[in-house]
Amino acid sequence: MRALVILLFALGAATSAHAAEAAAVRRLALLVGVNDGGPERVRLRYAETDAKAFSTVLSELGGVLPQDRVLLTDVDRAGVLAGFDRVRRLAEGVRTAGARRVEVLLYYSGHSDDEGLLLKGQRLDYGELRRSLEGLPADVRIAVLDSCASGAFARKKGGVSRPAFLVDSAIQVKGHAILTSSSADEASQESDRLGGSFFTHHLLSGLRGAADVTHDGRVTLTEAYQFAFHETLARTERTQGGAQHPNYDIELAGTGDLVMTDLRATTAGLVLTEPLEGRLYVRDAVGTLVVEVQKQSGRATELGLAPGAYRARREWDGGVSEAAFTLREGARTPLAPGDFLGVGHEATVMRGGGGGTSPQGRTMLPVNLSLVPSMSTNTLRAGRAQVENRFALGVVNGGAALGGGLALGLAGNVYDAEVSGLAMALGFNTSGADVDGAQLSLVTNVAGGAVRGAQASLGLNVANGDVDGIGQLALGANVARGALGGVQAALGANVTTADATGMQLSLGVNHANGTMKGVQFTLGVNSVATAARGIQGSVLLNHAPSLTGMQLGLINVGGDVSGMQLGLINVADTVHGMQLGLVNVSDEVNGVPVGLVSYEKKGQLHLEVFGSDVQLTNLALKFGGKHFYTTLLAGIGPDDRFQRFSLGLGLGGHIPLGSRFWVDVDVAASQVLSTRAPFSSASNNMLTQARAMLGFQVMPRLAVFAGPTYNVAFTWGEPEFAKLTTLPVRSHVIDADTLMQRWPGFQVGVRL
Repeated sequence: MRALVILLFALGAATSAHAAEAAAVRRLALLVGVNDGGPERVRLRYAETDAKAFSTVLSELGGVLPQDRVLLTDVDRAGVLAGFDRVRRLAEGVRTAGARRVEVLLYYSGHSDDEGLLLKGQRLDYGELRRSLEGLPADVRIAVLDSCASGAFARKKGGVSRPAFLVDSAIQVKGHAILTSSSADEASQESDRLGGSFFTHHLLSGLRGAADVTHDGRVTLTEAYQFAFHETLARTERTQGGAQHPNYDIELAGTGDLVMTDLRATTAGLVLTEPLEGRLYVRDAVGTLVVEVQKQSGRATELGLAPGAYRARREWDGGVSEAAFTLREGARTPLAPGDFLGVGHEATVMRGGGGGTSPQGRTMLPVNLSLVPSMSTNTLRAGRAQVENRFALGVVNGGAALGGGLALGLAGNVYDAEVSGLAMALGFNTSGADVDGAQLSLVTNVAGGAVRGAQASLGLNVANGDVDGIGQLALGANVARGALGGVQAALGANVTTADATGMQLSLGVNHANGTMKGVQFTLGVNSVATAARGIQGSVLLNHAPSLTGMQLGLINVGGDVSGMQLGLINVADTVHGMQLGLVNVSDEVNGVPVGLVSYEKKGQLHLEVFGSDVQLTNLALKFGGKHFYTTLLAGIGPDDRFQRFSLGLGLGGHIPLGSRFWVDVDVAASQVLSTRAPFSSASNNMLTQARAMLGFQVMPRLAVFAGPTYNVAFTWGEPEFAKLTTLPVRSHVIDADTLMQRWPGFQVGVRL
């Protein structure tokens, strides 16, 4: 069950007419995203992403300063409560600094049920959550809950719906408003297509301008909620989880509307012109869906976006088209119907004999013979009219379209519109629109739209839309400026600028600028911009911000990893599964890190000082995960006048026994050397140990421990320190130059 809870506390944006008043208002925000609801809950994919996206909107359009935002991800119950404390201290500080009005925005995205928030197996019940909210010294508190059964939080006090408000001249409005993504007995849902939850996605789209029904350049609480309600309900009616009904509880004293975002706050913006209509999906340069809006003709709509490159996809009147544009600093960029190019057309069937006109207004000529496009039977019979052929033969073939036939060009084939069939050339093939079939050449294939079939060349394949079917095969490079549903295979590079489902195989570079579902294999670099689900195999480097499956390579870099990283160096944020390598680095591992050196940010990092029967003074640095660790050992013997020292390495496991007791079990090997003849064969001793340590945690950063050891030492040559312990030993002569000693020993010490 998808549980994504958003606690958003939003306030009114000040207009130019209230500039002096706005200076007395401070907005604070606490944003929390937690994917992990506990071992009995399915791990979410986009809770942390939603929290970061909301933080971006508040920064760009909501008037929340960087120092007034607290963003927390992957925290437990204590972490959320600590976040409340930070916001409370901020609120107290701004009041002391003279702010007349304090407004708090709190956003939480994660798991919940009808009793409270679920955080990494811990519960923060709604009663405690409400008390934490009410304990913040703020004039206005607004909560938006996007989670399973989140409506239960809104109904706790039985609030009454009242009109929203705007900061009035007296600044007297006080109270709270709670918006929830679902009713008390419904599941909230997230979507791979959206890259987030339904409710959060549509709420953010509304805050960016899609909900501005009054066209005044500002989005109010009422507008944002109504937009998110209708869009969420419409988009979830046909999902497996069923219809999702957002809810609300508003208790505010005052009049007017609360302004959530001001679209004029950005230095750049997108203006959807009056004639433009249809459902628009706007993605940024890395393919993230930032706004979804149903545009009606007749009135312009402004969207608040940051400067940068974007791509818009338009669905209207049964067709799909796309436009690429760049928003520049200090300018509002218009987007009109003429800026869009078709990326897909409905297949048509021609009826009748040769000649006639196609439904697209083209002249139908079944056969074309050409030297070049301007010297061909198409030109002789149709003049400058657009021509569609079924068969073409020549040095360079050209026309408007190839309709379900064959084009054989010695040098190339050039078509202004779609190609349906097979285009073969020794040089190049180009299509101004979609390719339904195949382009085969020795040099280059270019499709102006989607490819549903195959592109094969020795040089370069380019598709300016999606690629479905066999895919793209080249010795040089393959580029899909859209989604991939098939195979890209090249000796050089494979690139898709959106999602990829299938395989990318190369000797150089594979890159999917979206989600990769399938296999990437290369001798060089595999890279995914959003998420990988499947296998990344590389001799050099694998990279994915989110991975479900396996990374197999020399260096593996992942964000949220569910599966396995196998390589010499593995780096990840959160791992649910295994890291197996020489060096493993992560923020947190819920599984097993196996390596010579494993470091987990949220795992173990301890310094131990202990004495043993071998040497009186020893230091150990233990680091690793919650249950597995690596230890670095160093010791020196003052009883030997500091003439003997040791350096070693060990691997072990940590077993908690209740709240204070624990047991560490490990194996270690140390080189024992003499300072009289350092590193000489006459003084080398190799000490191997199996150790067990029973510890007691006296306080959070102090523990005592003691336990037995079993020691096996190997001595080569005529050792100066033949015996490493004061305890009785059993000696075994391996050969004339090697002596083995073994004995049970002990150690006792403190852990810091």
